[in-house]
Amino acid sequence: MNEKSKLTRRDFLKVSALGAAGAVLMPSALAAAPKSAKKKSSANDTIGIGFIGLGQQAMHLLAGFLTIDGVRVLAGCDVYDVKRARFEKRVKKYYAEHGQKCKVDLYEDYQDLLARDDIDAVVIATPDHQHALIAIAACRAGKDIYLEKPLTLTIYEGQQLRKAVREHCRILQVGSQQRSDAEFIHAANLVREGELGRIELIKVHVGGSPTPYTLPRQEVPAGLNWDKWLGPLPETIYYNSDLNPVITLEPEQNEQLWGAWRWYKGMGGGLMTDWGAHMFDIAQWAMGKDRNGPVKIIPA
Repeated sequence: MNEKSKLTRRDFLKVSALGAAGAVLMPSALAAAPKSAKKKSSANDTIGIGFIGLGQQAMHLLAGFLTIDGVRVLAGCDVYDVKRARFEKRVKKYYAEHGQKCKVDLYEDYQDLLARDDIDAVVIATPDHQHALIAIAACRAGKDIYLEKPLTLTIYEGQQLRKAVREHCRILQVGSQQRSDAEFIHAANLVREGELGRIELIKVHVGGSPTPYTLPRQEVPAGLNWDKWLGPLPETIYYNSDLNPVITLEPEQNEQLWGAWRWYKGMGGGLMTDWGAHMFDIAQWAMGKDRNGPVKIIPA
């Protein structure tokens, strides 16, 4: 490996994740990182990373992280055994094809993964209701974080996560791959350069809010720890395969839909947070308001 191609820990999130669109993300979060998190370490360091949540989006992210020089995928965690097995298969296949020895460990409990000293950073791609809980735990364990959008499910969770990031001097990036898409870059530049005149109002339509959970109860499949999937959620939310789509390895069949938890109260914020996390972000970005939040919220 060329010495110049190796990453410092500080560089990690600068080139970290390849999202579903396949473009390198530009992390504005780095600019806001606390000074104590900006210490440089040896350029010879290899960044050991672990994945928490091994569903459809994590597989897109994995394909990107595996290709980054100076990064080593060491472990994966999921509450569903078949998803752990798929993760292991893909990691081992990649390293074998590139002539590299590989040992990848698998966990059902994310705390076991966070306890490892050789893991420097984690990729969190769980359902939204687990984002804050796991990200705060990762901060306390001294890990830097790539967290899938939305940052958290509630405003209060976001406040607590921000506090944890600052208290433990961590670097945290939130996945928002639309910032790397050519059409969004072009539109944002038009706004910034005044090509559209003075912008006084931007309306973003992203769809509705979450609805009460109504999916029929189904039997929990073998190998899925439903209690751990629920985490902080009440037991009244019962299993349906739409929440954690079934996959198989022999023959290989991956998810046929995105997890439906995002549409229901308690688990997700509906299209308002799912797609809105992208669209509101583009509006903020185009207007140069990355360091600002809403001054007024009008519920529909």
